[in-house]
Amino acid sequence: MNDYQFIKEQDPELYATLVGEEEREQNGVELIPSENYVSRAVREANGSIFTNKYSEGYPGRRYYGGQEFTDMMETIAIERAKKLFKAKYANVQPLGGANANVAMYFALMEPGDTVLGMDLSHGGHLTHGHPTTAINKVFNFVRYKMKNVETGEIDYDELRAVALREKPKIILAGFSAYSRELDYGKFAEIAKEVGAYTVADMAHIAGLIAGGVAKNPFDFGFDVITTTTHKTLRGPRGGMILVRENEDLAKKINKAVFPGMQGGPHMHIIAGKAVAFGEALTPAFKIYVEQILKNAKAMEGVFKKEGIRLLGGGTDNHLLLADVYGSLGVTGQEAETVLDEVGITLNKNMIADEPRSALDPSGIRFGTPAMTTRNMKEKEAIRLAEIMIETMKNKDNTAIKTVLREEVKNMCQTFPVPERFV
Repeated sequence: MNDYQFIKEQDPELYATLVGEEEREQNGVELIPSENYVSRAVREANGSIFTNKYSEGYPGRRYYGGQEFTDMMETIAIERAKKLFKAKYANVQPLGGANANVAMYFALMEPGDTVLGMDLSHGGHLTHGHPTTAINKVFNFVRYKMKNVETGEIDYDELRAVALREKPKIILAGFSAYSRELDYGKFAEIAKEVGAYTVADMAHIAGLIAGGVAKNPFDFGFDVITTTTHKTLRGPRGGMILVRENEDLAKKINKAVFPGMQGGPHMHIIAGKAVAFGEALTPAFKIYVEQILKNAKAMEGVFKKEGIRLLGGGTDNHLLLADVYGSLGVTGQEAETVLDEVGITLNKNMIADEPRSALDPSGIRFGTPAMTTRNMKEKEAIRLAEIMIETMKNKDNTAIKTVLREEVKNMCQTFPVPERFV
């Protein structure tokens, strides 16, 4: 615990929370698809000297002095991001994925314009126009859904019909809880027909795209990609906006981020992004993302064998969504709680056309990015899936849960969180 020696001496109360979280992450398996472990190098950058520096503006065009090294560092992050995703322009300043999406909306649209995005209950994200979000008061959001929730097939005929009727300014491809690969070509075709921008929110699958195991929307003519920089990309918590080739669009996005949405960027986080992008450009990263998919398929096989319904019928990416209430009579909240008890962390999640409440839905969402970072492979993925199912079936059996908790802890000690990825 030498990482926190100054906090230990100065603030024992806070130090206890850091120690507790470190132990929780080391001794439990993280299966939340949007979470991952970063390298020690990324953590060093996050806690670096750059946290002291205000750098409003962009490299070469700042509003404060003393920018020699911040300009160098942010440029490194930008160039690496462009190389990773085959983009001509990149803005690495958004503080998160939501910030990136909102800035993108203001760059591409005027208030009252329409966005066509995925319905939240079918896998979309809050920032894709859920009625509870503030952005929903500014723009008009219309939605598309899956045609068949058992296969995950998007209803592209409905998508086209809605687009022709509503004339959206943006057609948004992307998701938060969807386990199949989208047909970006169809999105682009429909967008061209109605004169809309094509935007992909790839927050969940950015690492898979960077590593070449998922399709890149830019290859199908998409205009813009928004993303987080954590999740499968295995960087610090933050956001990013990429533009394929349109310089005018890139300028609009830069203005929407700063000064439109944000003031001074978090330069220490941008430094962490640069480190993570460098890691993602290595051959080791491609091997890592390939294993993410193998592990997800291994878990899919166990759930199918046990007759547990998987939304979309399975997975093509890093995550799975299971209807545990319909299959086991266990609610999503119950499953989240009881799995925490045995050292497995995931999240409750609504399923398509959810009959229950968002706070206690029918489903759970889980994925393999973090466990794969620990170098766990198919054997461990299969066993973890078995433990999950056994735990849910015996949610009130303390003796069984105690034994399973010890097994999970032993597995974690066998596969510790690594400090280096390259």
